[in-house]
Amino acid sequence: MKILSIVGARPQFIKLAPLVDKLKGKHESVILHTGQHYNPEMSQLIFDQLNIPEPDYNLEVGSHTQGKQTGLMLEGIEKVLLKERPDIVVVFGDTNSTIAGVLAAVKLHIKTAHVEAGLRSFNRAMPEEINRVMTDHCSDVLFAPTDVAVKNLVNEGIVSNVFLVGDIMYDSILRNMSIAEKKSAIIDDLDLKNESYSVLTLHRQENTDTVENLVRIINGLIRSNENIIFPIHPRTVKYLKECSLMEKINGSNIRMIDPLGYLDFLLLMKNASKIITDSGGIQKEAYFMRKPCITLRNETEWIETVEDGWNILVGADEDRIVNALNDFDPKGSIKDFYGDGTCAEKIVTILNSR
Repeated sequence: MKILSIVGARPQFIKLAPLVDKLKGKHESVILHTGQHYNPEMSQLIFDQLNIPEPDYNLEVGSHTQGKQTGLMLEGIEKVLLKERPDIVVVFGDTNSTIAGVLAAVKLHIKTAHVEAGLRSFNRAMPEEINRVMTDHCSDVLFAPTDVAVKNLVNEGIVSNVFLVGDIMYDSILRNMSIAEKKSAIIDDLDLKNESYSVLTLHRQENTDTVENLVRIINGLIRSNENIIFPIHPRTVKYLKECSLMEKINGSNIRMIDPLGYLDFLLLMKNASKIITDSGGIQKEAYFMRKPCITLRNETEWIETVEDGWNILVGADEDRIVNALNDFDPKGSIKDFYGDGTCAEKIVTILNSR
């Protein structure tokens, strides 16, 4: 069977790695990289570190408006699909690469499978939410990470070819943490001590593109006086400069550093006291590592992390951010909401039967 996987953003590369491992020797695997993320630390370095084969195709689409980026991807993906004629197309998550991939495939009557199906924030203002819903309703096979995701699909009338397989990000954590501990020197390089700092990621459009939200978030983080390490997303730099916030951050308790490779970032999180993020994937990684997570959003697809007490939603509320950084201190174990780390193996077994 020829399986063509479409990726384009850092979280998708991480999800692809364990799946590619399990496909070896069993199926012909073709990788199409849309080029949605093109910064070396967010793209090529991850492929190298995670031993993912070089993409067979790279569309090099880059950054554009939502419509233009998706349109360029559609055009490029269609050309590749017409050439390769795969038996099934696999898409991951909720990016523009995801929706472009599934739309191109379904219009050519090629079967599609969605890894991470059924997630819902119930906030249609998020581009990612539109991508999720449309991808699920177009896909032939849906790989759901949690019971909640399965229920979301059922509530939308999607009941056929839905498989509860667990979360492939958990596979990746188990696969790569020991490698990170051996290969990464990030803690020494930054002269950090264990649990003496928090890690911040900030890139979501609702936060970076809205001046009021960005100002409130940065003010809250500075007011907390917490030692914060901030590997800064390229597009976030642009908006911080436009809002004249770079000057405020310089010399504060927020230490900005260049984007990190995946292994360095894993180790940085593992040794942190708290994680502050607006990323969906990092909320889960924090949960897997038993790290308190402060989420700069008002809702989350990963509701289990909140219900289990390890994740708190603070939105862009300055006071809630300060209070969470000062007082949020969950204890106890984590539950097996996200499976047992064999998601990729289950996916390949199911694909074998298609």
